[in-house]
Amino acid sequence: MTPPRARTWGRRGCTPVVRVRGRGSGRVSMAGMTCYKPGERSRLIYAIREYRGRKDEPKGFGWKDYRDLIIRAYTQLGGPIVLVWDNLRMHLVAPLREFFEANTAWLTVFQLPTYAPDLNPQEGIWSLVKRDIGNLAAADLSQITRAVKRRLKKIQYRPELVDGCLTATGLVLEG
Repeated sequence: MTPPRARTWGRRGCTPVVRVRGRGSGRVSMAGMTCYKPGERSRLIYAIREYRGRKDEPKGFGWKDYRDLIIRAYTQLGGPIVLVWDNLRMHLVAPLREFFEANTAWLTVFQLPTYAPDLNPQEGIWSLVKRDIGNLAAADLSQITRAVKRRLKKIQYRPELVDGCLTATGLVLEG
């Protein structure tokens, strides 16, 4: 529940102050894929997880969650996938590599260079979401989750935003 930092406006000479109740009582994690195919509209496939700080609750996404997201994308897109993967530690674990090797018939994986967020169109999506909720003074974690889901849903229905995230990387599709 630590509020994100963003710029806002206020009367001249009066600094706006937002009071936030409670302490760090959780976080919202997002995982997603921007999907591109020449001649078709761009797609955004994502998953969201709330972490409320409970004892046996996972803090973020595990390798099985990423595997399930890839399988869901394969099912929704109905064809082979070329996955351009960043170097998040969880993306490099052995069980996930084994999954990639077992599914080479429909899955090709490329790793981005070690630190290259400017080449990852998904970073643009996260930026759009964070910009939208930057001035949100949420009362609880579920309100943040709702705001994130609402923003991601809006982006899903605006393929030109997803295309813009690819254009910002300087990468091009070759069909």
